[in-house]
Formats: sequence, C-alpha cells, structure tokens
Amino acid sequence: MADFHQNGSVATLHNLTRMPLELMEAQLRQFSSSRKITLILPSLFSELERDALRKIVDELQGADYINHIIIGLDRASAEEFAYAKDYFSRLPQKHDILWNDGPRLQAIHAQLKDAGLAPEEPGKGRNVWYCIGYALASQNADVVALHDCDITTYSREMLARLIYPVANPGFPYQFCKGYYPRIAEGKLNGRVSRLLVSPLLMSIQKVCGHQDYIEYLKGFRYPLAGEFAMRMNILPDMRIPSDWGLEIGVLSEVWRNLSNRSVCQVDISDAYDHKHQKLSKEDASKGLSRMSVDISKALFRKLATDGVVFNQETFRTIKATYYRTALDLIEMYHNDALMNGLYTDRHQEEEAVELFAANIVNAGQIFLENPMETPFIPNWSRVQSANPDLLRNLARAVAEDRTDVDG
Repeated sequence: MADFHQNGSVATLHNLTRMPLELMEAQLRQFSSSRKITLILPSLFSELERDALRKIVDELQGADYINHIIIGLDRASAEEFAYAKDYFSRLPQKHDILWNDGPRLQAIHAQLKDAGLAPEEPGKGRNVWYCIGYALASQNADVVALHDCDITTYSREMLARLIYPVANPGFPYQFCKGYYPRIAEGKLNGRVSRLLVSPLLMSIQKVCGHQDYIEYLKGFRYPLAGEFAMRMNILPDMRIPSDWGLEIGVLSEVWRNLSNRSVCQVDISDAYDHKHQKLSKEDASKGLSRMSVDISKALFRKLATDGVVFNQETFRTIKATYYRTALDLIEMYHNDALMNGLYTDRHQEEEAVELFAANIVNAGQIFLENPMETPFIPNWSRVQSANPDLLRNLARAVAEDRTDVDG
C-alpha cells in the first residue's frame, strides 16, 4: 500500500484506498461535460508495429470521457501515414493525426523556419510542440493530457488517475505529473532518474547552496515521467526544449508560470515499464548518454536564469560531489531492491554513474562555451504574434491530410 507522505513542495496524491476505476471514470464523464479533455500521443511510426501501442489503443476505446485525441506521427512515409489512419480508426473518440513528415506540415514548418521560429531538432519535443499548437488551433479543450506510446504496462486507470486532479473543478491544480515505481521483470529500473537526477539535485544543493527551484524538483517522485496533464490556459506561454530535457523543461516552465499550490503529482500505477534506451557509452549522441547531457544542461540553464553563477571549477566540484552521492544511493537502492525480492546489477549501476559523472562535466563545458544557445522552442503566444494565420493554416493542413484519400 502507498504511504501518505507529503513533501511540502508539491501536493502528492496517493493511491491509498483503490477507488474503483468505474467510479473515477463516472466522475470524469461528469467533469468532461463542462471541461473538455484532449489527449496527446506523440509517436514514431515504429511504435505502430509494437504491442505496447496496440494495447494502449485498445484501452483508450473505453475512455469515453476523452473528447479529442491528437496523435503526433513522426518518421512516416505516405504509405505509412495511410496505414496509421486505418490503425487509429478504431478509436471511437474524435481523433486527428499530425503527419509531421507530410508535405502540408512540412510547408507549415518552412513558414516557421523563415520566421526564425521553427524547432530545428527532430524528436519528441518538436512532436509535442506541434501537437500543442494543434490543440490550441482546435479550440475544443479545457484539459490536455500527454503520455508516451511505448508503455508496455498500460491500463486505462493510468489515464484516469492522471487526468482526474486537473479535471476535477473542486481541485486547485492546473498541472499534474504522474509517478510510479519503475519495476519490471523482477528488476529495479529508472536509472536516469535514480542515478543521475536525484544525486545531481542533491549535489547542486550542496555546492551552490539552497535553491527553491531545486527543492521543487526534489519534491517530484519521478521527475522524468512522460505522463502529465494540465489546464489548457497554461499552454500558450509554455516554452519546451526540443531535446531529451523535455520533462525537466516542462517542470521548469510550470515552476516559472504557476504557484506551487497549483501543481501536484499523482500515483498512477503500481508498476511501469516501457521501451528502454541503451546506455550508449561509445556514442554520446545517443541513448542514456545523450539524455544525461541534455538533462544536465537543462538544469544548469534554468539555474543560471535564477542567478546562479557557474564556472569550470563549479562543475568539477558538482561532479565530484555527485559521484560520491550517487555511489551512496546505489547502496540504498540495492538494499531496497533485495528487501522487495528485486534485482539490481551493481556493476552496471556504477558504470552508469561513471558515465553520468563525465557527462555532467561535458554538459557544463557545453553550457560555458555556448552562452547564446536557445534550447527552448518559442511558445505559441510568440508564434501567433509573428504569424496570426499559422494556427489556422495548421488546422487546415491536418484536416486536408485527414480527408486526402491518397495520404
């Protein structure tokens, strides 16, 4: 059974009594009569060939409180887009697919590029950003939720619990982050959150002194969770990164724009698993190695905007402090796993910490050498100001793709 601990930073909504899914969904149907709910699904075409997304679509068919589903489709040819339209056709909810590689959306992207507003780096961040733009263009949502398409342990209860806090008009929350234990096949997972983010936040606090922002991030049980829901009104001014720093970037924007009383996290599952990234020690541009650099850069940039001064000596000290802290945490995680009949490979865990420690210094060096770098995609308020017709053009492009029999 879950505990009832509150960290005092953000509200934690536990799963203490197991409210029946039927009761929760009945309430969500009631809430959705006055607060329309949209779900965003960022996906690669390759996800359509895996069992995880097939199960997700099957589960979503029963989520009748969802008003609109927006699917962002990356890396799809014309033939694959046609297949995707058929694949998602069994969804009873209104749904639209953003064919991001199609000629119409590429033309939209070219307009943004000409204005210096295009997200240049392909990936989940850019996909989510375009889906947010389409949600704004559709003007039929009060609550927007997002989750990944590679969740192998997905159930409809995850979605209901994620959406409930921001859909319930009696709650004050405008943003909700999901959390869960990363357990699968008898193994303790979640290496980046456990072995990078947690010890790095502790280390920054030791080296740089107390930071309210760091305390806020430490309050989240799983800050890298890809599942969150929010009120529609905060989307136009949200700036998100296009790289692996997306989840930390979203939390940073929420910190900047909202009171902590408007933010919560919710227990959405007893166990969670998805497609795993390789450590990628040999290639820093891929896998968890790339992710660790991007996340570290996102943290350093945000702290710099709050007035924290960094130099090479600072990053070396953070790295040394991180390394010792992470090794101590490995011991704690190992003992926790043993008491629960789970497995951790201490050799692999220490290998990951060694790589992350080196990448913290690398991220710091990149930060110092590129002070003018702007990793955030412009928010949609700025885009609308620069091109008032763009959202209308985006909505038209998606509609034409939907009805084009050759697409």
